Amino acid sequence: MASRKSAGRPPRYKNAAEMQAKIDAYFTACEGTPLLDDAGNQVLYKGRPVIVGARPPTVTGLALALGFASRQALLNYQGRKQFNDTITRAKARCEAYTESRLYDRDGNSGAQFSLKCNFGWNDRQPADVDGEVQIIDDL
Repeated sequence: MASRKSAGRPPRYKNAAEMQAKIDAYFTACEGTPLLDDAGNQVLYKGRPVIVGARPPTVTGLALALGFASRQALLNYQGRKQFNDTITRAKARCEAYTESRLYDRDGNSGAQFSLKCNFGWNDRQPADVDGEVQIIDDL
C-alpha cells in the first residue's frame, strides 16, 4: 500500500511557542525605541522620553508580522486548535490597546470604529420588541 502524503502547504508554525516568540517581537517593535542624543543620553520632551518608531498594534499588522498575507489568513489559522489560544491572546492585546484609545481625544473616533468593526463591540443597549430596555439583575 502506498503511503499517503498530506496535500497542501506545510504549516507555517510547528507549535504555539514558536508563534508566541514572533508575537512578542511584534508587540515589542510596536513600542518603538527611545531617541538618544549624540552622547547616548535619552532625549526628553516635557520630562517624558521621546519614542521613535512607535505604532499601534493592529490585527492586520500582527498578521503581516507573522508572515501571513492578510488578516483573514491569521483568522483562519486561529481555527487550528493548537494556535487558538495564542492568537486569541494576541488579538486581545490589540483590542486592549484600541480600548485604551477611547480615553484620549485624538484616538477616540478611530478606536470606536475599530472596536465595532473588528472586535464586535456595540454601543446600543438591548431592547425588547416594545422598545423597553431590558435590565438584567444577576444579584
